Amino acid sequence: MTNIFFCAMTFSAAFLFASVCHAKGDQRDSPQAGARTYAQNYKDMVLTTCLANAYKDDPLAAVDAGSSVSALRDWTSYDMERAPDAVKALVDDYLTRDYHNPLVESEIKGVRFDLLKCLDLYHSTDLEVQMKQMVFDPERTYRQDATSPLNSK
Repeated sequence: MTNIFFCAMTFSAAFLFASVCHAKGDQRDSPQAGARTYAQNYKDMVLTTCLANAYKDDPLAAVDAGSSVSALRDWTSYDMERAPDAVKALVDDYLTRDYHNPLVESEIKGVRFDLLKCLDLYHSTDLEVQMKQMVFDPERTYRQDATSPLNSK
């Protein structure tokens, strides 16, 4: 039932956004996430969550990444009840890893390699396993599942 409620809530917001973007007719000026698979959008959502957390002390980067997370949620069909805790645990696990590079650390004090940690998370088997557990119909896309008023005539 929660998934149905989520789909109804996000469908209207995402449909409006997709309609506005489609009306412009220039794909360079609109997000392409609606055409990517739910599996890919879930992974992208986890990556942007990692970036938002990694750069939370940089307001512009955190707001941009957080906004991207919100948009990707609209284009992804996944388990809304279990995923938030699972994503948080996975992101926290990767961001707390202690990466070292003595050559860089001798020149740049306090370097954390957070971007590298997020990329490692993005390409990990851990994320692949989680995606398979959380995403409904991983090979489908939002555009395949969204119905517009024009299509229902």
